[in-house]
Amino acid sequence: MDIEQKYQETLDYLYSFIDYSLQKTFRYSPEKFDLGRMRDFMSRLGNPQNDYQIIHVAGTKGKGSVSALCANAIKESGTRVGLYTSPHLQDYTERIQVDGIPISPGELIDLVEEIKPQIEESPEITTFEITTALAFLYFARQEVRAAVIEVGLGGRLDATNVCTPVVTVITSISYDHTYLLGETLAEIAGEKSGIIKPGIPVIVAPQEEEALQVIRDIASERVAPLIQVGRDYQYRQIERSLQGQSLLVWNQPDPVNQASAAAGPVGQIQMILTIPLLGDHQVVNAATAFAALQVACNTGVQVSEAGIQKGFRSVHWPARFEILQHFPPVVIDSAHNRDSAKKLRAVLEDYYPGMAFILVFGASEDKDIPGMFAELGPGVKKIVTTKSTHPRAADPLKLVEMAEEIGYPAVATNSVEEAMEAADRLAGGEALILVTGSIFVAAAARSTWLSRLREEDFTFTGI
Repeated sequence: MDIEQKYQETLDYLYSFIDYSLQKTFRYSPEKFDLGRMRDFMSRLGNPQNDYQIIHVAGTKGKGSVSALCANAIKESGTRVGLYTSPHLQDYTERIQVDGIPISPGELIDLVEEIKPQIEESPEITTFEITTALAFLYFARQEVRAAVIEVGLGGRLDATNVCTPVVTVITSISYDHTYLLGETLAEIAGEKSGIIKPGIPVIVAPQEEEALQVIRDIASERVAPLIQVGRDYQYRQIERSLQGQSLLVWNQPDPVNQASAAAGPVGQIQMILTIPLLGDHQVVNAATAFAALQVACNTGVQVSEAGIQKGFRSVHWPARFEILQHFPPVVIDSAHNRDSAKKLRAVLEDYYPGMAFILVFGASEDKDIPGMFAELGPGVKKIVTTKSTHPRAADPLKLVEMAEEIGYPAVATNSVEEAMEAADRLAGGEALILVTGSIFVAAAARSTWLSRLREEDFTFTGI
């Protein structure tokens, strides 16, 4: 049996377990997400998550970017580092990386075969729990000294929450998965804040006051030093272009603030950082990652100033306002709720002010689709609706109805490939093509467009 067939069989095996991310409705509760089950599973594997230092990252938006920035800075500092994220963009192995290199299909196959006895002893175990355990175990086997672990969903009941980190991070919180996490920002913040551990410093990105107060209260209850970006660490953008942007970030020591002792090196520090990620929200993410690294350094993670600067400058996190082609522009983004759509529109106006665009859009049916259309719609020439192969993908015809109800012209397509072809025709070489709505649509569009460029022997001009 060749490696490709065995790899596919391994993926089929992993997906044969309960995968709530593929289900249209489910209850987010201890009955379904039982950390006791995950703790027992990790115990049978020898608790490999305790073998290295961990940065644990939760949030609605920005957690992937913050995780990628942290991991790349640690790597460029000469420290062996693991990175666990989800979902993947193109291939399952992307979820588990060491020093920026995904686990190989062969390594994944062998690891799954090894832990099958423990899996079979774990009734009702989920695909995500198994994948999380594989990541923890792989990182230990690879002898990483640090790992950056991104929460899958929520935080309090997430499978990753069996780890004890050296620092926790909560990025921007907004309305998403409300039928699972709660209808208010306070309820959602309560779930995200479930990763806060007693006595462990927590970095929090700028938040709405409703969410911030919940985080403050939980951090206080658990005597976890709270370091706020925008208060304890400040930042400002210096310059930007289509190639990236730079920012100044500095700490603001406050002898009255009890968190100051945990906030990083003693005394004032400041650094100019350059990132290839575009948008004001990525400046906030960079400042958040910087603060997390300072705290991690204070707890023994080997991170250098040069490593941070090089790691931020060279980070690669595709499908986040990624420009696949400059002329005419083709941009893909993973915005999947109203707040992220609003931020995406702001970035579009910053870099392509007043430019008409064709919107290729597909989203999961549980999302606030009318809200996303309301944020993205002004200036759109036409919306081309589509769907990924994900089971929760909304029907393109229903998306057309939603768009037309609020006054935007739309046309439905049956696949992302068909949608990209339609958008190209409608753009006519003049309008911008913007693809968004979900990471699954962004991934499919990215693959389709780059394959087309290779087939036509075009020169790739993306960044």
